[in-house]
Amino acid sequence: MAAVALENLTFSYPNRKTPALRGVTLSVKEGELAVLCGKSGCGKTTLLRQCKPALAPHGEKSGEIRLFGQPIAALSPRDQAAKIGFVLQNPDNQLVTDKVWHELAFGLESLGVENAAIRLRVAEMASFFGIGPWFHKNVADLSGGQKQLLNLASIMAMQPRLLLLDEPTSQLDPIAAAEFLQTVRKINRELGVTVLLTEHRLEEAVPMADRVVVLDEGRILVDAPPKEAGERLKALDHHMFASMPAPMQIYAALDAPPPCPLTVREGRQFLSNLFRENPPKVKALPDSPAPKGKGEPALELKDVWFRYEKTGPDVIKDLSLTVDKGSIFAVMGQNGAGKTTLLTLLTGQNRPLRGKVRIRGKEIGKYKAGELFDRCLAMLPQNPQALFVKKTIREDLMEMLQGCGRQSADARLIETAKLAQIEDLLDAHPYDVSGGEQQRAALAKALLLEPRILLLDEPTKGLDNHYKEILSGILTRLCGQGVTVLLVSHDIEFCAKYAHRCALFFDGSIVSQGEPKAFFSGNRFYTTAANRMARHLFADAVTNEEVIALCRENGVSPSRP
Repeated sequence: MAAVALENLTFSYPNRKTPALRGVTLSVKEGELAVLCGKSGCGKTTLLRQCKPALAPHGEKSGEIRLFGQPIAALSPRDQAAKIGFVLQNPDNQLVTDKVWHELAFGLESLGVENAAIRLRVAEMASFFGIGPWFHKNVADLSGGQKQLLNLASIMAMQPRLLLLDEPTSQLDPIAAAEFLQTVRKINRELGVTVLLTEHRLEEAVPMADRVVVLDEGRILVDAPPKEAGERLKALDHHMFASMPAPMQIYAALDAPPPCPLTVREGRQFLSNLFRENPPKVKALPDSPAPKGKGEPALELKDVWFRYEKTGPDVIKDLSLTVDKGSIFAVMGQNGAGKTTLLTLLTGQNRPLRGKVRIRGKEIGKYKAGELFDRCLAMLPQNPQALFVKKTIREDLMEMLQGCGRQSADARLIETAKLAQIEDLLDAHPYDVSGGEQQRAALAKALLLEPRILLLDEPTKGLDNHYKEILSGILTRLCGQGVTVLLVSHDIEFCAKYAHRCALFFDGSIVSQGEPKAFFSGNRFYTTAANRMARHLFADAVTNEEVIALCRENGVSPSRP
């Protein structure tokens, strides 16, 4: 029996010319784990929310949705709450109580479950998810990974038959994200819960899926097992193939015998077999040239300490950091390490307890009110919705152009909208577009400030590889104009491919930094899938492109058209 079945589902948001979903027909069998993917704005979240009536967006809908053989409208609100679990992108948006134990019990209390049954289910979930050590903690004291795991455990306490997850790892560091997805896999395999998961991080999600469903402009383009889905995307020369796992991309670029590898382990075995008889002679590529402007500091922190409360713990500890003008500097690290706090010190939102912060050679405390953000510095926050205050994206962007003549303002707005690829979204409400589209609209708003320094907090959150490449082009162009970019990110592959320098943040300070090749090749966990796959042959190769290039340098032919 199908757990969820969509028949010719079409949906349009108010005041949008193009439907978000166009005649979607999809059936997910009971007990399956299906991964739903596609570029930003393709309709993934819209489709997922249609399967949870309480979260379904307002708009015009046609077609049919059936859950476990019943029309979705026939399910009572109680059955919808109990049988359909939904985990949101942002962990904080789903937490409703102050204590971990109460969060686990809250949904059951709302359903009117007896106290004895609540205690049993809470104890079972705490044990299954390993929550015991922080069972009595305040929710506010948890890391991002713990909060998302708590959200999942709270949903599972209600014993749903269908679990919907909307990019649940988008705000988690790579290790926490991998652990979360493995927990989802465990729920599917051991409890038989049907899972429909939307993700942009497909490195871990695709190998554990039974099926991969690719959406393109509101329609289903591919619906197949993982390897077949990859083959079809490759044959179509579709941009979503660039989001498939690294082993699959590397295999597809080479003239190599089957089978196609999906996991890092399979990828290592694939490369070992490829060079079994003729070990590689060329093991490294030449280093890339350093960006112009190297040696001219744009951002400097010297011996900086910071805490939020006078008697509280230090969040930033003896931090010293220099970011060169015209470069892209990436800061990575686990949730709660202090990365976002670093950005608040650079914007003047917080002042250090000790130490110096200099922006373009000038101490931050010497900037006059408003001067720091007058064509000097701009910041894209982790939550792009924090920048939206108007009813349309056009009005939000126009707000940044006050003082410009009407003709000049219109020209700059259109130019920036084209750069961020949001021309068709200008008349939409900022909250009615996808997370990735919000991210691009927020970037456009920041760029209208014409900053010389751009601070980005998780800029690739909600973006597929297609738009990540567009973002990299924007950042590279800005750097060529002398703009300095400091980004905080969990996206290891993006940082490895496009950053000029990377740093690992831990416990309030930087413990390691270097150029991407040296930085990532020295890490075991904070490194790319390509590096983990190929490091036994090519120690310094950290991107898919580098591994492919080295294979070809050592005599492996490119794939045949």
